[in-house]
Amino acid sequence: MDKSVASQAAGAVADRDDAGSVPAPVAVPPAGEEVNLDASDNYFNRELSQLQFNYRVLKQALDPTHPLLNRLMFCCIFSSNMDEFFEIRAAGLRQQMKYGRETVGADGMMPEQVLAEISRVAHEYIREQYDILNNVLIPEMEQQNIHFVRRADWTPAQADWVRNYFDEEILPVVSPIGLDPSHPFPRLVNKSLNFIVELDGKDAFGRETGMAIVPAPRSLPRLVRLPDEICSGGENLVFLSSMIHAHADELFPGMEVKGCYQFRLTRNADLELEDDLEDLASALRGELLSRRFGDGVRLEVADNCPQELIQFLLTEFGLTDRDLYQVHGPVNLTRLMAVGGLVDRPDLTYTGFSPAIPRQIRSKESMFDAIRKRPILLMHPYENFSPVVDLLRQAAKDPHVLAIRQTLYRTGVDSEIVEALADAARRGKEVTAVIELRARFSEAENLELASRLQEAGVIVVYGVVGYKTHAKMILVVRREEGRLRRYVHLGTGNYHAGNARLYTDYSLLTCDESIGDDVNKLFQQLTGMGKALKIKKLFHAPFTLHARLISLIEREAALGERGHIVMKFNALTERQVIKALYRASQAGVRVDLIVRGICCLRPQVPGLSDNIRVRSIIGRFLEHTRLYYFGNDGRPDIFCSSADGMERNLLHRIEVAFPIDDPVLVARLREDLDTYLADNCQSWELQADGSYVQNQPAEGEERVAAQLVLLERLAGNG
Repeated sequence: MDKSVASQAAGAVADRDDAGSVPAPVAVPPAGEEVNLDASDNYFNRELSQLQFNYRVLKQALDPTHPLLNRLMFCCIFSSNMDEFFEIRAAGLRQQMKYGRETVGADGMMPEQVLAEISRVAHEYIREQYDILNNVLIPEMEQQNIHFVRRADWTPAQADWVRNYFDEEILPVVSPIGLDPSHPFPRLVNKSLNFIVELDGKDAFGRETGMAIVPAPRSLPRLVRLPDEICSGGENLVFLSSMIHAHADELFPGMEVKGCYQFRLTRNADLELEDDLEDLASALRGELLSRRFGDGVRLEVADNCPQELIQFLLTEFGLTDRDLYQVHGPVNLTRLMAVGGLVDRPDLTYTGFSPAIPRQIRSKESMFDAIRKRPILLMHPYENFSPVVDLLRQAAKDPHVLAIRQTLYRTGVDSEIVEALADAARRGKEVTAVIELRARFSEAENLELASRLQEAGVIVVYGVVGYKTHAKMILVVRREEGRLRRYVHLGTGNYHAGNARLYTDYSLLTCDESIGDDVNKLFQQLTGMGKALKIKKLFHAPFTLHARLISLIEREAALGERGHIVMKFNALTERQVIKALYRASQAGVRVDLIVRGICCLRPQVPGLSDNIRVRSIIGRFLEHTRLYYFGNDGRPDIFCSSADGMERNLLHRIEVAFPIDDPVLVARLREDLDTYLADNCQSWELQADGSYVQNQPAEGEERVAAQLVLLERLAGNG
């Protein structure tokens, strides 16, 4: 690893631009006193660190180096991330308190303390989000002739068009619900758009309820483009909520609508399944329905809603003021992602690119011939995902292929990979798919996927109860010259073509005999029963990965100042790994961590983590590669993995870390890591107090955006 590059990156912090507002005091031990590695001061809270990542995503909406519509997208992604945060993380803390199962993490905070801090920080972030939308993004879109046309600004022609749209598209499918003893408060679907309506007068039956709920049909778009002929130019969009507000009186004929206010309830969406289930698929189908109607965890309400109506809703959902978020704008900004598809403005989005195909593959008709020549390493999305699909397609049709096995965590039911597996099974090959039904928010799709593959003759296995199968593996068994050869794909990301265009991930295609034997044994463990089999090259959780990771950190620690560790993953929470890194730092090892999201390790604390630097890269693509680099005194060991540095990945999931041995590929991965460490404009550095500071080029220094460098280097590799 080029020390000058890493040193340059470490010194790139300038112009303090803090992301987050969760600073924590730094405890500096007295000189000569041994540091207690278990002290709670040495660890950041997991949930609060996740919130800070969400905030770094939001800050991209202010970055002028991103095109305008993509900045709007980052604002929407923040909303989507916050939804999941409340559905899973905040909901989990509330569940602990509800059932008296409070647990304390390494940071020492009780669930009640964490929830209070979540409320404080999340309110601050969400206020800033709406300020960015209303005072930055919308005015800039107006300058670009993209308009969100408000009711007060509708021309007579536009008002007539909206009335017709309401009568023809909305009124036939909307179901207003008056609240009275025979019509209790409806059970509203998680994250659905709803309106609470104040009424005056009596209905046809003489009822005088004073209040009604109007659920917005989920089948209707939340944004509608007005026809050009009724507009004076540009792109003109109107919100569904505006149409319902404008014509709410038509839903209650003969009554006066005194007020109509949008709101949205976020519910607990984490699925709880027992480990001793007899039929996982059947149990999961039942749980999926309950996800839509779990306990409430957050209430979003328009900021003009009267206090008495807000209190009514809070009481109805069993929430308090801490769970209330009054917003100045639409209650679900995620739906603004539709803007990009409604307006024809390619000049306001990222420039397209064509993911490259390496020459080694382009010059060969057969994937098998190419892989036999040399292992292939791909980095998506800069390099095309199609070689992985091509391997399966060719395997399905090849008469010499006898068997195909694959793990599927997230994929599409109609994906080319699924079609290739089904085709192989129909052609009489032995095809086994290990499908993880509990991949969060992909459960329903995976159930459908399992059914489709079974109908084609694929043997479908649901993995190991109690351990999610998160490893990304394909094994193709082919007869060649009288013997069997195994071809393998191992990846850091999912077999999902959409993700492969948006996430950065590595794919290794190899026919290395030891790796092939290891992957075969892993599939035996997944589909059969018995003791853990001896694995030669791969590290696999929950058996060897955690221990081997720590032993490699300890090996570097033994080298002292000659040691160097670089780890890149999405999250770092596992305490034993963090403690090993602290010990390595104390021994003088230089530790560079590239952690996209959650990081519970506290860097740059004298006597504890002086030699550890943590950076987060946020850009056009979602950083998803997991990479472990150990300098080994000039003989580096480097591994790609499906696993993050989290308890669940290292101890409670089926995961794989695979070595990269080919010298050419090792050099390439070192170059990739150096590029990330040199980033001085899309990277954020974690400080000892828990804040993040965005790196800025020093005066006269060239700007380095890692993703742009990789895009030019790999996608333009001709």
